[in-house]
Amino acid sequence: MSALVFAACVATSVLAQPIGIRSPSWDSLSPAEKQFLAPIRSDWDNFDAQRKAKWRGIAQRYPSMTGEQQQRVQQQMGAWTQLTPAERAVAREQYKSLRSLPPDKKVEMRQQWERYQNLPPERKQELASRPLPQPQPRMAPQAQQPHNTRPVPPPPPQGLPPPPGSPPR
Repeated sequence: MSALVFAACVATSVLAQPIGIRSPSWDSLSPAEKQFLAPIRSDWDNFDAQRKAKWRGIAQRYPSMTGEQQQRVQQQMGAWTQLTPAERAVAREQYKSLRSLPPDKKVEMRQQWERYQNLPPERKQELASRPLPQPQPRMAPQAQQPHNTRPVPPPPPQGLPPPPGSPPR
């Protein structure tokens, strides 16, 4: 009888273990994965299992990428490693907020980005050296606003050229 109780306890404890992604150590990576992931080696032990799985997936797809794609991935990984943990957190939040934009806003953001990409390097540097605009204060709740006013839309981003065909500002 006690053997049966013991077996039931063991089976229950095994079933109670959370099922998740295995978190591989750096030493368990293949030589090719280690070579590709070398720029993030110092961060590897701090990554959660999902993030490790994502990076391993990129490393495994890397050999089948075009030269241009490989170069882009390397540049992005290099830029990522230069960010502080706080900057990485901000970047992740911005990425999440961009993903949740409605389709028309995504198109608008993509067009703004393309216009920025086409600017001469001097203009990009000028824009990069400007201080970031302060966030606009949030408007009072609707119940506190007079009935004859409408909310004022936020101003367009400053420093970018107007879209083609728009009136000058």
